Amino acid sequence: MSVILHIESATSGCSVAVSDEGQLVFNKEDHSGKGNAVTLGVLVDEALSLVDSRGLKLDAVAVSEGPGSYTGLRIGVSMAKGICYGRGLKLIPVPTLKLLCVQPLLSMDLPDDALLCPMIDARRMEVYAAIYDRALNPVREIQADIVDSQTYKAFLDGHPIWFLGDGSAKCREAIDHPNAHFIEDMNPQARWMFPLAEQSLNRGETADVAYFEPYYLKDFVAAKPKKLI
Repeated sequence: MSVILHIESATSGCSVAVSDEGQLVFNKEDHSGKGNAVTLGVLVDEALSLVDSRGLKLDAVAVSEGPGSYTGLRIGVSMAKGICYGRGLKLIPVPTLKLLCVQPLLSMDLPDDALLCPMIDARRMEVYAAIYDRALNPVREIQADIVDSQTYKAFLDGHPIWFLGDGSAKCREAIDHPNAHFIEDMNPQARWMFPLAEQSLNRGETADVAYFEPYYLKDFVAAKPKKLI
C-alpha cells in the first residue's frame, strides 16, 4: 500500500484527496463554479501541507485522465506533472469514466448481471460513454454516442444498466427501456480514485510524466494511447 495524492478536475467541479494505506486522510471538493484554475491549486496546496505536516512520504500522484473538459484536464494534469517532477513521484492516470463507476459499486447493492454506463456530457444529445461490468471490465470501450432510443438497446435487452454522470440526465427521456436505471447527481470525485490508483500502482501501470496527455473531449476520437512505463 502507498501514499497517493489524487487530483480530479475533468468536469465543472474539482476535488483533491490523499490516501494512506488505502485510507483517506484528506478530501476536499469544490463545486462553486468558480473554475478549476482558481480553486484546484488551493486544494492541492492544502493536501500537500497535510502530507508534509504528518511526515508522510508520497509515492505517486493519481490524476483523472478524461475524457473531460479541455481546461479542467489541462489544469489538473499540469499540476500533477509539476508535483511529480518536483518530488520525483510516479504518475498514475485514472480513466474518468471508470472512476465514475467506483462509488455505485462500493455503495449500492447491484445485481450480478448489472452493467454501468458512465456518461460525460458533450453537446446536444452527444455524450462520451463506456459500458462496464461489475468488475470494471469494459463491455464496450469509450466512444462518442449520439443518444436515442436505440443507442444501448442491444445491451439493455440482456442486462440492467445503470446510467450515471453529468451526461445521463439529458438522456433519460431518450433511453426508454425497462432495464434502464439512472443514478442522479453523481460526478467523478478524487476520494473514489484510490482503489483504481492502488491497483495501477501495484501493476506498474504508471505513465511517462514527460509524454502523458489526457483525453480531451474535443479530440477524444483521435487521441493516441498513453506511453506506460
